[in-house]
Amino acid sequence: MSKTPHKFSRRDLLLASAGTAVAATALNRFIPEAHAAAPMLGNSRPTHYRFKVGDFEITTIFDGALAIPKVHPIFGKNQKIEDVKAYMTENHLPTDKMTISFTPVIVNTGKEIVMFDSGYGEERRAKGAGKMAATLATAGFSPDQIDVVAITHCHPDHVSGLKEGDKTVYPNARYVAGDIEYNFWSKKEHLESTNKGMVRRAKAVHSNVVPLADKMKFIKPGTDVVTGITSVQAYGHTPGHMCYHIESAGKRFLIFADTTNHYVASLAKPDWHCAFDMDAETAVVTRKKILDMISADKIPSAGYHMPFPAVGYVEKQGSGYRWVPASYQLDL
Repeated sequence: MSKTPHKFSRRDLLLASAGTAVAATALNRFIPEAHAAAPMLGNSRPTHYRFKVGDFEITTIFDGALAIPKVHPIFGKNQKIEDVKAYMTENHLPTDKMTISFTPVIVNTGKEIVMFDSGYGEERRAKGAGKMAATLATAGFSPDQIDVVAITHCHPDHVSGLKEGDKTVYPNARYVAGDIEYNFWSKKEHLESTNKGMVRRAKAVHSNVVPLADKMKFIKPGTDVVTGITSVQAYGHTPGHMCYHIESAGKRFLIFADTTNHYVASLAKPDWHCAFDMDAETAVVTRKKILDMISADKIPSAGYHMPFPAVGYVEKQGSGYRWVPASYQLDL
């Protein structure tokens, strides 16, 4: 004879829970209070990630991260705040705060070690960024081993780590920067701007980049930094912002820097304006162009502000894109 399976009611579950609680209380009378063997250590992140692209070895370095107390209007400033909040919620992200991380990249070609951007340096170290100099050793490098420092653009989070006080951090390096980018930021008139943000950025350039001008090669898009590494035009975020295309043994990789500044509120929504972009409309056009290339050609890439280790792929998705973090593809 078959029996009808018992269906648990809410009352059954409450009674069972009550019984379990009574039993647990009784048992706890005879068990001493437990204590962890070690104190709480706080949040932790990896310091670097290394993989190969053809014959080149690429390492991304965690320079740190800053907490930002808002999302809109930094991202989606041309959108309604409620729409931005809804989209962040849809993607399991807070609507009233965010974290932005910073990820310089090092490429070892086998002949030269090329570093892209320098991190925040002393300027934001007390707030959680500017860790590049310290984590470089953990990643297996010393500052004197860097042969070339290539600058994607001259915002403080990319160039402030070039110097520590009056000392040049990378003493043996030669430097590469876009001519349009350098010519814009090296103008002394920006130091007297009424825009406080402009003054802060200009000070970073005049303190950390201008003193290195005699060691610097100024280039245009399409110029080889070294064999296998070529600059790519990506204007909009700044007047001369550039990406760098890497190719070795038939394998490709793109360092897209600040073409997009957030994997959800910018990359996935390329039409959304970002407060960090100096020319928002040009940045939108550039964003779509670069992301179209990455997605169509299935090129792995690194974005300076993507979630660390900041390496992944881009997929076209409707009118936007989707960031797909690398898992083990580049480890094989």
